[in-house]
Amino acid sequence: MRDIPTLLEHGYVVVSIDYRLAPQWKFPAQIEDVKCAVRYLRVHSDDLGIDPDHIGAYGGSAGGHLVSVLGTADDDAFSDDCSWEASSRVQAVVDMFGPADFSKFNFNKADKAFQVFGASDVTDPIFAQASPVTWASSDDPPFLILHGDQDPVVPLEQSQSLYDHLQAVGVPVELVVVKNAGHGFKPTGGRIDPSRSEISEMIASFFDRWLKEP
Repeated sequence: MRDIPTLLEHGYVVVSIDYRLAPQWKFPAQIEDVKCAVRYLRVHSDDLGIDPDHIGAYGGSAGGHLVSVLGTADDDAFSDDCSWEASSRVQAVVDMFGPADFSKFNFNKADKAFQVFGASDVTDPIFAQASPVTWASSDDPPFLILHGDQDPVVPLEQSQSLYDHLQAVGVPVELVVVKNAGHGFKPTGGRIDPSRSEISEMIASFFDRWLKEP
């Protein structure tokens, strides 16, 4: 991702997490893998040269959804089949245009979401379980949420809902609406504002604020 050089300049170790994919693997396989990866990093922190007490997570779209679940879900949730005994909690989360509240999503039978979640209709309880807003609580880490105002794939109201839920329980959270930006911050109708380089710096500065020692 284009944010990595800026994060490296700020002194961060950046790790790209892989996870099982649908339709072969249904949710919650994906978040189980993400949480297990964090546990792995924490157990092997000495070998990897990372600080196990200051771990941040960021991602976009499906990755934004997963880091939001990672940040909000309880430590013992979605923990099947992980052999690493450590906490999967992170200390800061950056969510870029990720789905957050499936109760507000307009599904149809052709949507891939049904394949991802193994659901037959919109009333399936798995959608609530998979929604970060369901898990929002006062002990969640600080969040930075970024979303384009012209996103046709994941509506801006998804990030607004997550922002509202986190703010309601007292979690430090900021929502940045990127002007003239579609999904993935693709320019739509003009130059995006803030610019892509400014977004990268915003992410790094957010992590500086919450992950580095005072």
